[in-house]
Amino acid sequence: MKVADMKKHPTVVRYYESSAQSATLDNETLDYEWIRELCLEAGADDVGVISIERSELDDQRDDILSAFPHAKTMISFVARMNREPIRTPARSLANIEFHHTGDKVAETAHHIVSALEARGIRALNAAMGFPMEMDKFPGKTWVVSLKPVAVAAGLGHMGIHRNVIHPKFGNFILLGAVMIDARVNKEDRPIDYNPCLECKLCVSACPVGAIGADGQFNFSSCATHNYREFMGGFSDFVETVVDSKNFKEYRNEVPITETTSWWQSLSFGANYKAAYCLSVCPAGDDVIGPFLKDRKGFMNDILKPLQAKEETIYVTPGSDAEAYVMKRFPHKTVKRVGNGLRPNTIRLLITLMPHAFQPKQATGLNSTYHFTFTGDETRQTTIDIRDNKLQIRDGFHGKPDIRITVDSKTWLKIVGKEKNVAAALLTRKLRIKGNPKLLMKFEKCFA
Repeated sequence: MKVADMKKHPTVVRYYESSAQSATLDNETLDYEWIRELCLEAGADDVGVISIERSELDDQRDDILSAFPHAKTMISFVARMNREPIRTPARSLANIEFHHTGDKVAETAHHIVSALEARGIRALNAAMGFPMEMDKFPGKTWVVSLKPVAVAAGLGHMGIHRNVIHPKFGNFILLGAVMIDARVNKEDRPIDYNPCLECKLCVSACPVGAIGADGQFNFSSCATHNYREFMGGFSDFVETVVDSKNFKEYRNEVPITETTSWWQSLSFGANYKAAYCLSVCPAGDDVIGPFLKDRKGFMNDILKPLQAKEETIYVTPGSDAEAYVMKRFPHKTVKRVGNGLRPNTIRLLITLMPHAFQPKQATGLNSTYHFTFTGDETRQTTIDIRDNKLQIRDGFHGKPDIRITVDSKTWLKIVGKEKNVAAALLTRKLRIKGNPKLLMKFEKCFA
């Protein structure tokens, strides 16, 4: 259709007529109380608002604007979960609550966006969970990191279990967010205290020891077990199926209970294996009463049944989690698996290394490693492991205890257990200068 003819089209004519009759919304500043009421009516249990320019969003602003270039303001909201379903040792009931509340978050965000769109304001709702941008896995697959947005918007602070604790509802919440193409006349700020009591009940409840009493967090241990039937665990499960010579070998590796659990997750939504840290957390105005009135009763009713539960705990071989379960919970069954978190680039590998680091496996190791990656990706990296801590820096720093020169593709295959160090040394794809035992100890520090 020619431009001249398009101007006569009924849709175009109506647009220009309505535009002439209504004020433009391009530079409109929205009323904070109106936004808040809109969100509460849509189903949110609490709401916070922050500008896209806030410093708390510095590390994810580019990702947000990549998805929605018009974003000027972030609306953060929470949906409250019922507490008793999350606390029960019957994880099927806990997962129903997670799924239902997750659906509520999605529906609430949808209603908020619809109401804004009806007013002529562009808006985009972020995913609470899945689906995500899985073409980026195992890198950052989410568009918006909901936890730091919620903290910045005054909806709580992170507890030592790495969950946001709302001052009223505790950690029995799920988070949502909406990006809007408009300014708001008021912003929220972080609350002036942390609701976390640091009671360490989450430390006691975690079946894989992912939450340290010293505040450290082992991401790999948590992801391998709690998220077993999510992305990485699924890829590992599929590889188990493919590697099985016949149904007998598969049945020997995967019991019928595990097969049916996979079916349930694939049919009704991926299920968490634990999330016990949420179950036992007593923080929050609406939650803390029973804990303060009868701490012993609280632990007998909520903590101990989770600790005593006989269940399969999924761990990566040689990990801190494996040693922890065998010592702390000998009545639970340990199963060695892969977590599927295999990076496909050296850049991503370096990013993920802190999450895969196993502090207790590094006990007694105090060494500096100089890595030179060659081939498709060239990079020089210094990795220090000392006092059970990991430090990674670009370039070479300090005097190395060992120098490692390796083809980037070869190293990724070694990390992914597709190639061994001996074969790489024989083909000269891997060369070391220093004590070879340091490389063996290095490998043990990551799961």
